[in-house]
Amino acid sequence: MNVACYVRLHNGKHDTGPYKSKHKLMKKLQEAHKEFVDHLRGRKRASATVLAYGKDIEQLVNFLTELQKLHVHEVKPQDIKTFLEKLQTGGYTQKSLSRKLNSTKTFFRFLKVKEYITDDPASLVEHPKFETKPPRILTPIEYRALRDTARDDVRIAAIIEILLQTGIRIGELANLKLDDITFGEEGKEGNLFVRPQENRGERTVPLNRAAETALKKYIEVRAKTPNRALFVTKTGKPLLVRNIRTAIDRYYRKAGISGAKVNDLRHTWVAHHLSSGASLVLISKIAGHKRLSTTERYLTLIQTPKGEEKLKLEQL
Repeated sequence: MNVACYVRLHNGKHDTGPYKSKHKLMKKLQEAHKEFVDHLRGRKRASATVLAYGKDIEQLVNFLTELQKLHVHEVKPQDIKTFLEKLQTGGYTQKSLSRKLNSTKTFFRFLKVKEYITDDPASLVEHPKFETKPPRILTPIEYRALRDTARDDVRIAAIIEILLQTGIRIGELANLKLDDITFGEEGKEGNLFVRPQENRGERTVPLNRAAETALKKYIEVRAKTPNRALFVTKTGKPLLVRNIRTAIDRYYRKAGISGAKVNDLRHTWVAHHLSSGASLVLISKIAGHKRLSTTERYLTLIQTPKGEEKLKLEQL
């Protein structure tokens, strides 16, 4: 018996030799794209991440198809560079190009692990250089102006107050249920239960008086519906993230606040409490940051007071 055949038969693995390897290298890009997306879902990656990666690779595969490259082994580093150059000509920013390349690199690393390719063409392509802008932190004048502008819209006023007073993410807010609210009694603060979402765990967030007051006003006029979502439309359907983002963007414009986004309310919450002397560990825990280093980045943007750390959070 041939030694190579003996090894293949006795190493505990099913292998058909060079014929299987050649078959793997003939993997079609379209099929590989689908497998990649299924792989991400299987690893329980965030749905937004799966969607973004899937669209990025679909865009890449469509471009490669135009080049008459239908199989994974046909892709060269220059093809990826040309793809990025085309996107840049189409108006994509350096930051967007870097994100597209990150998706591409993840895709080809997956192909390498699956043994669909022997060489990884994306590993030879460098990320475009760009400066990361620091998070936008609203001034007290700005967030008060936003609050005042939305005052007559009870539902959006409550949403703005919760985002500003608790620091939760917009996706977490959209996921809140009526049962997740506990109002304070006898001078005690209430809290919000933030449900686990995809790759984020559950946590409990303090609910101060300003947020409670805004929430109670909203609940009084909330549409009557069996749906348990906290924030609903006039017809009783859950208010979606895109609806919330669009509404807040509109009130930013009305308040004359330029260059601000919904997530800046969260940035403002973190920065405000750190600059007020709150514990870095406490803020990191309430914000749901996976790493303390994420919270520490804000320290370069603010001045922290000297003295003992505060254990009670102040209202904004």
